[in-house]
Amino acid sequence: QVQLIEAGGGKVQAGGSLRLACAGTGRPFSVYAMGWFRQAPGKEREFVAAIARCGISTNYADSVKGRFTISRDSAKDTMYLQMNSLKPEDTAAYYCAAALKGIPTAVDSVDYWGQGTQVVVSS
Repeated sequence: QVQLIEAGGGKVQAGGSLRLACAGTGRPFSVYAMGWFRQAPGKEREFVAAIARCGISTNYADSVKGRFTISRDSAKDTMYLQMNSLKPEDTAAYYCAAALKGIPTAVDSVDYWGQGTQVVVSS
């Protein structure tokens, strides 16, 4: 089992940047493929980005391609999401996710969730 804790959310103006971090404790971080999801008020939780255990293969939602970058540092048991050129539609609670099998690109592929961190982008 792994516990996931997100940090780095906040308020930013459109066009700005934020960096989210997800720290893991418990089972070694390296056994999990990791990802980020987000959920805006009144909407379903949606996939944002994912990264394989090796840290080389990545996946992105079309809405964030070219603006967001996912990375991981297994030595520090930490995953990151660098978010640039933020838009008001990026406003949501962002959740860290871990999967034992496959890569977490869908809600039902996630084994563990963090508690979420809020990102607000103003126009």
